[in-house]
Amino acid sequence: MLVPTPEFSIVDPDQELADSLHVDLDWLARCTDLLRDRPQLIFYGPPGTGKTYIAKTLARHLAGPDNVTIVQFHPAYSYEDFFEGFRPTPRSDGQVGFELKPGPMRRLTDRARTHPDQLFVLVVDEINRGNLAKIFGELYFLLEYRDEAIDLMYSTDKAEPFTLPRNVVIIGTMNTADRSIALVDTAMRRRFGFIPLHPAQEPTKSVLRRWLSARKYPQRVADLHLALNAAIDDPDFQIGPSYFMRPAVHSDGGLAQVWDSAIIPLLEEFHFGDRTVDLDARYGLAALEKSLTTGE
Repeated sequence: MLVPTPEFSIVDPDQELADSLHVDLDWLARCTDLLRDRPQLIFYGPPGTGKTYIAKTLARHLAGPDNVTIVQFHPAYSYEDFFEGFRPTPRSDGQVGFELKPGPMRRLTDRARTHPDQLFVLVVDEINRGNLAKIFGELYFLLEYRDEAIDLMYSTDKAEPFTLPRNVVIIGTMNTADRSIALVDTAMRRRFGFIPLHPAQEPTKSVLRRWLSARKYPQRVADLHLALNAAIDDPDFQIGPSYFMRPAVHSDGGLAQVWDSAIIPLLEEFHFGDRTVDLDARYGLAALEKSLTTGE
């Protein structure tokens, strides 16, 4: 008698999760539905829009903390770091040999294969900072064709072809101020769903006000945040609400401190080499507070 293979399921988000993220439940449900349809998803937007926090929190809700692996891509990251590669290994004779070692993706997929009734999530932070073709290698093919098998780069002649388990999903984050989403190649666009997180759009647009209301802080900071972004011409460099979602910001002197140490330095980078812009007059806290008071 054949025993049916256990099936995993992607659970629905609940109101408690939505409240913890200060977003609408309907929006979270759309994210989950997209993962059911296409098991690779990317949250993209300017800095401070909560991309990584949402990705981690959603992943742990869907799979549980023990079934979530988090990696961060960077320009030097490689296939050998990500999936598997030969690493130097000390031998008993004092010499150094090389042994094929699994990376975080290989370890996750191996666990997923032995627990087909559970969901496993890989969170890739700053996914667009790495060379994706170099990092994913032949795995790029399997992101689109989960039912097929291929030989791996370091496979031996006796190794079975590799398949990417269906109970593995990938959630990535992409900072559009670091590298424009327009530069993402078509192969990646075809394999991933993309969800924007932008200060001028929901759900990000309302996150700060909801967070302030939940903690009974004045809404003045949200008004300043709105005025700040209105002064920034490039939407990819607008400032996300996360910079203001810390209790220290709302203590005495805290807002001025985050403005001087985080907000203005970001905008200095944006206007690097442009001496025609007076940063304090355009983005300074005092200038924006004055504009809110006078309505100018």
